[in-house]
Amino acid sequence: MSEKIDGFEIYKNEKSSRIVNIDINDEILNKLIFPFNKFDITALEYKPFTRFTIAKSLDDLSDNRLSKLINKIIRDRNTGCFIIKPKNLISKIDETFLLKLSTAVAHLIGVPNHDAMAGKYYARFHVKHEDKSDSYLRKAYMNMDLHTDGTYVKEKTDWLLMSKLEEKNAEGGETAMLHLDDWEHCDELFNDPTSKENFIWGSPRSKNIDYKVEHPVFSSDKDGKAQISYIDQFPEPQNMKQAVFLQKLSDSLEESNNKILTKLPVGSIIIANNYFWLHGRKSFKKNNELKRELLRIRGKFFNSH
Repeated sequence: MSEKIDGFEIYKNEKSSRIVNIDINDEILNKLIFPFNKFDITALEYKPFTRFTIAKSLDDLSDNRLSKLINKIIRDRNTGCFIIKPKNLISKIDETFLLKLSTAVAHLIGVPNHDAMAGKYYARFHVKHEDKSDSYLRKAYMNMDLHTDGTYVKEKTDWLLMSKLEEKNAEGGETAMLHLDDWEHCDELFNDPTSKENFIWGSPRSKNIDYKVEHPVFSSDKDGKAQISYIDQFPEPQNMKQAVFLQKLSDSLEESNNKILTKLPVGSIIIANNYFWLHGRKSFKKNNELKRELLRIRGKFFNSH
């Protein structure tokens, strides 16, 4: 990357030139501690304008160049994804700091949706050895197949942010990513007439959504390129044709040779455009002491219509 911002190291991800890495140096992190301490998490939850206040604190430390850079990356079809993280996990960086940093980054891109699962603008969830949930999200020993977010809600979901707050005794569990333009079967499935039919999308009880939505799997962007809204667990096919299409879609996504697998360190915040990047997670190796906590924020771009 040709961009240079004092206090930030910006470079291409080793697994994909489409993903931009942004490392935050200690000098910036230390300068964030005071403005971040001004608001506790309850204040951020109850007073939405405080989220923008800490976002401004972060952006001001870059002379307002960070917000320009990350908005350019996230909206550009050729990239659309970045990973921002502390270069070093200095002692003052804990889960609360990472939650605030994630909040700040999100509010430089857009406005988060209400997360019905958590009842807040964000959701925190654990992945452990034992699980009784009704979603792949928390099932450590199963693959979470490639998907996009927001398939079953009425709100627009332009982008997704995921932060790794904690991880212990974890082997496996790599993050999986696939850009639509790198997917070998995109044109074939995008041009299948079934892909433009309305599908019914529901959700399990834990999501706290009491309605269903209808939309196609594929749509087109302003340049006629494919956009996708899909997750394997939630479509409710109404006939054999729809079911066969979904099976073909699922198989060809999981079999793609261009899937990116990356192990993200604790403190990593990955943000992706939700229209042309799919994401998932490989299964973990069994371990009674496995412990992982993730943060999710998703929402719409500023001035999104």
